[in-house]
Amino acid sequence: MTDSYVGGKLKLKGANDGKVKKKKKKRKLDEEAANAEISTKDTEEIVADTSIKHERKKTKAEKAFQKVQEKREGERILKKAQTSHKERVEQFNEHLDELIEHFDIPKVSWTK
Repeated sequence: MTDSYVGGKLKLKGANDGKVKKKKKKRKLDEEAANAEISTKDTEEIVADTSIKHERKKTKAEKAFQKVQEKREGERILKKAQTSHKERVEQFNEHLDELIEHFDIPKVSWTK
């Protein structure tokens, strides 16, 4: 009995055969022209161009929001500055006393 066996893997129609085609990079003449223009500009013009900053103008709502945020931050700072460290520790201890026992850390005994 003769077996007609063809070696190799099965090929599916429309498959890429595992090959990835790389795209060729195109050299742009525009980049070369831009580089030539920059080199011909005077240093004074370059400095003048970089000194101009384009800042986005804020709307009335944004300005009002920022003003309120600054006001609240100032109030928060004053409130923290009024209480001393000792008072903050006492407040924290009171808060821990009010918590349910479920959150207590179990004590470890060395004698048991």
